[in-house]
Amino acid sequence: MTITSRILEGNERINFPARIFGIHFPFRIEPFIFNMARNLSRDYSGGTWQMHKLSNNGFLMIPESDQQYHVVSQNGYQGYMTADAFGVTTCLYAYSHLSFSEELADVCGEQFHMLRAFALLHSKVRDIFAAID
Repeated sequence: MTITSRILEGNERINFPARIFGIHFPFRIEPFIFNMARNLSRDYSGGTWQMHKLSNNGFLMIPESDQQYHVVSQNGYQGYMTADAFGVTTCLYAYSHLSFSEELADVCGEQFHMLRAFALLHSKVRDIFAAID
């Protein structure tokens, strides 16, 4: 099964994540993703992110950048990733960590599995899974 990604525009950038995460998105999810990006790569220093809706109803954020990010993950992985692969990796990490919090366990667990299904089809699947496993 193919899973596609579509960039959210305008009000969709607010409405789609709000429908999934509720009030937790602007106060917990989004800041956690930005923090996770800082933890995974010293090359990340902020900036604008695209928000994506996956065809399986997953949600993904990707830095708007052409740069390569040097990623060093907690499992010892080190390598360079495109912004796209870095966004997938960062969101997978964030969803995994947040799935252990009481109020976000179900939704972040579901989002992790939807994004993981998308990641399995990604051109950089080996790097993504090497960084998160």
